[in-house]
Amino acid sequence: MAITVEELETLLKEGFPNARVTITDLAGDGNHYAAEVIDESFRGLNRVQQQRAVYAALKGKMDGSHGELHALALTTKAPD
Repeated sequence: MAITVEELETLLKEGFPNARVTITDLAGDGNHYAAEVIDESFRGLNRVQQQRAVYAALKGKMDGSHGELHALALTTKAPD
């Protein structure tokens, strides 16, 4: 089962309401996306901590072989 850009954006905006979120569908199949999430809450966190926060916001959509989202190229950072 695939996930739409809108569903992915909604999950990320729920987890990071003030974030700037940019999503790109990499393959047109609803399973391979790139996302850039820029949020003040990332300030002071290392990259692994930032990405773990994003994965938590996805509420299991990437979990295991039954996840709705197969691949997510993720860029995270605090605003400049």
